[in-house]
Amino acid sequence: MFGRILWKLLRGNRGRLAVALVAVTSGATVISGLLNLQFDMREKLTREFRLLGANLVISRSGTSEASSGGVGTPDSPALMDQGAVLNRLGRLETGDVVGAAPFLYIVARNQDTPVVVAGTWVDQLPKLDPTWKIDGQWVASREDDVQCILGRNAARQFHFSPGDKITLNYLGRSATFGIAGVVDAGAAADNQIFISLPAAETLAATSGQIELVQMSVSGTAASIGEYAAKLASSLPGYDVRPIRQVTEAEGNLLHRTRLLIASMVALILALTALCVLATMAALAMERREDVGLMKALGGSMARIVGLFLAEVGVLGAAGGLLGSIAGIALARWMGERVFGASIAARWEVFPLTIAMMVIASMAGALPLRALGKVKPAVILRGE
Repeated sequence: MFGRILWKLLRGNRGRLAVALVAVTSGATVISGLLNLQFDMREKLTREFRLLGANLVISRSGTSEASSGGVGTPDSPALMDQGAVLNRLGRLETGDVVGAAPFLYIVARNQDTPVVVAGTWVDQLPKLDPTWKIDGQWVASREDDVQCILGRNAARQFHFSPGDKITLNYLGRSATFGIAGVVDAGAAADNQIFISLPAAETLAATSGQIELVQMSVSGTAASIGEYAAKLASSLPGYDVRPIRQVTEAEGNLLHRTRLLIASMVALILALTALCVLATMAALAMERREDVGLMKALGGSMARIVGLFLAEVGVLGAAGGLLGSIAGIALARWMGERVFGASIAARWEVFPLTIAMMVIASMAGALPLRALGKVKPAVILRGE
């Protein structure tokens, strides 16, 4: 009986309920899209911030962070033991490390002109800074000691292009490299030549010595700071420093974006509840006669209100389900427009969205309380 009466109520007020259903579905669509974006946002923001390059630098204590673009010499006290540092890094490596590479800098000469040469894991360069644009191709192996990468300014200065060969001289030692590519890197890197770490060690007549390690680590400012603290505790005598401009900007943007999404969800829920409130207020006035008749036939007020609340609950659940499905398309559209990548659908969003829309619909059903004041005698007299 309860189910049949509920069905009659839903069919008997299709016009007003359709308006409320559209409002609930629209609100659920936006909320579902925002929640899908929220759950996938950290990965997408992290990918965007990795375009800013390395955000963690390890160097010998007392040396400058700026040595990522500077120069070291084989007998410099700034040099670190490569094996000790990399072994400890390997023990603490997590899935948040996007890329890492040691660097050894020397000032070599080509055609009697000095040039900064960076010995590194050349295969990690695209991971450390994906914004670098290369003319030619990257060196695929970090052990390749016959190919190099030239910065744009260095290639222009020496009039080299991909496919040419360059000879570097350092303290009486020389080596010839094929130019695999020319990168447009920006800042100091455009003036450098990148060769494999073993090749740089051969030129410098040193072994197992590096000047610094650059790392690209994903996560918030807090998580990157925690990881840096762990590295610092396992590397006494070394400086482990996050590049604050990158990590703090990433953490602040992530926090503000989450706060914005939470505020928008709360606002949409409030607007949805107001729309349902207006619809239910009109229905409450129309159903005074039905309620009076139910009371006259012996129906309890609790059962009558329960019947109308069930109607509102069905409205909220149906709108939440439809909106959850539409929200997937909205999330993918926002992902393509904002991050250039589709947002993956999160199934946990479905029950969460439906539950929120049912709660919002129930909150909008407050006018139904006025039905408790309906007196059967007044209704039966036609007043």
